Amino acid sequence: MEMEQKKEPYKKLIIALSVVIPVAVAALFGVEKIPGYDFSFLPPIYATINGITAVLLIAAVVAIKNGKRILHERLIKVCMLCSASFLVMYILYHITSDPTPYGGTGPLRYVYFVILITHILLSVIVIPFVLFSYARALAGNFARHRKLAKITFPIWLYVAVTGVIVYLMISPYYSQP
Repeated sequence: MEMEQKKEPYKKLIIALSVVIPVAVAALFGVEKIPGYDFSFLPPIYATINGITAVLLIAAVVAIKNGKRILHERLIKVCMLCSASFLVMYILYHITSDPTPYGGTGPLRYVYFVILITHILLSVIVIPFVLFSYARALAGNFARHRKLAKITFPIWLYVAVTGVIVYLMISPYYSQP
């Protein structure tokens, strides 16, 4: 047991966060909205943050492939901050605003929902991947970090890119204040 803890020192915390975050976000859609606050300006900001995350993730991979470990570390830390900022803004928006239904029709409607559903599912799945990848790097377990990061990167990149796509597809249907 002690050896396992050394391998994954933050295992219990990561598992807890990996459950609590998606449950809290899902609960947002079942709670009454908090009146009197207008955070309708947030969706384009958090969509932009998703786009920045995608670019920085690619830059982080390029950095590590070129042997620039410190740059890679810094870029990943910024990506994690961007993702955390996104989450806070997403929560603020959704606890104060009604959900925006997609108004498109025809085949584009199906494309939107496929992208949205895969985005949502993978955004839940990516949480432990990101946190375990990061924890392994912090612990200096670079072999296990690299192995997991090869799975984490495409999922995280997909979530970041599809976050932008979902925003662009739904933005015409946001109600104007």
